[in-house]
Amino acid sequence: MTIVTDIENAPPSALKPPSKPPLEIYLAAPRGFCAGVNRAIEIVERALKQYGAPVYVRHEIVHNRFVVEQLEAKGAVFVDELDEVPADAVVIFSAHGVPKSVPADAKARKLFYLDATCPLVSKVHVEAERHHDEGRELVLIGHAGHPEVVGTMGQLPAGAITLVETIEEAGRFQPRDEDRLALITQTTLSVDETADIVALLKQRFPLIACPHKEDICYATTNRQHAVKEIASKVEQLVVIGAPNSSNSVRLVEVAERSGCGHAFLVQRADEIDWGKLGRPARVGVTAGASAPEVLVEEIIAAFRARFSVTINEVSVGRESVHFKLPRALADSSAAARS
Repeated sequence: MTIVTDIENAPPSALKPPSKPPLEIYLAAPRGFCAGVNRAIEIVERALKQYGAPVYVRHEIVHNRFVVEQLEAKGAVFVDELDEVPADAVVIFSAHGVPKSVPADAKARKLFYLDATCPLVSKVHVEAERHHDEGRELVLIGHAGHPEVVGTMGQLPAGAITLVETIEEAGRFQPRDEDRLALITQTTLSVDETADIVALLKQRFPLIACPHKEDICYATTNRQHAVKEIASKVEQLVVIGAPNSSNSVRLVEVAERSGCGHAFLVQRADEIDWGKLGRPARVGVTAGASAPEVLVEEIIAAFRARFSVTINEVSVGRESVHFKLPRALADSSAAARS
């Protein structure tokens, strides 16, 4: 055995840093921001430019702490309720939607407000009102307490909508009139679990009025499809997103049901438990619809610092959806360009 004691005279091989273990990263696509999230963030940023800071935002504009902190640095102030907003201020409602009482309160206080509700959530609100006007009792598949569910149920009088969270609850549900029923869903649910609940409700109540396609949004569906494509190929899967982000939590569940041994949620790279991660050969990475691509890049950089990384992007399609801004902002933008 040769023991090197003189670094200056050591052979080049003795000076090389230890080699990093190889790692294949399967990167899901689509991932990250959806059109509704892009629109909501742009509404806050344009409002700050047009009206000046501070601009108040009721609840997190989207469920991502990094995004919220970036907007706070630009002058956005996030509040829980409208009574925290001073008179004559500009206030924005989050992408998840709000009960009808919220804009009514804003009008009563003469607050100028902008509604950043995702248009796909607004579509569910319109469906709910139409069914209610036609005399139907509504069933909403969703998660209790989620802001979107609170907003949707708040479109109609108390008792008009029954919330169903599980297939067991769907089995126990007893309507007032099974011939006058309609179904709506939260937009960020598990596609497969929701399909099972819908199937049971249709079996029990054949006349239930359903949307042509479940209300789960295109972005939620696409991100779950991408995770299914890579789940069985990897030993572990990292989902970048917030614990209060429904679509991000669903991605973890979908990955584990689709053959991934261990899927976990992190908001930033510093939350990864590298000791628990060990030395896998293949890891999947995706991001929920509220997580920006910069956080994906941060996660990949953290892996590169510890592994010799090869990236395999697995795409299940491209997204080209774009939603218009509220007229108050769109008109000012057009005027600025003319």
